[in-house]
Amino acid sequence: MATEQMSMTNDQAENWKPKALIIGGVFGAVVGVGAAYLYVQQAEREGAKPSMSTGEGIRLGLLILGLLRSVAALGEGGK
Repeated sequence: MATEQMSMTNDQAENWKPKALIIGGVFGAVVGVGAAYLYVQQAEREGAKPSMSTGEGIRLGLLILGLLRSVAALGEGGK
């Protein structure tokens, strides 16, 4: 009886991982599309094609890496 309860608990403990990945993926896609929409709207207001310099791309990449590092630190909060 105790073995059955233990295996159910392990199955339930592993069940959250796919849900977290799916929710994170959907959230990331929605945020990405929203950011692209805002970028295109800004370019249209200026009457120019959207373009990004190398420096802007590097700054954006570093900003995203910092955001990912902050998200990863959220998981360490309970330790």
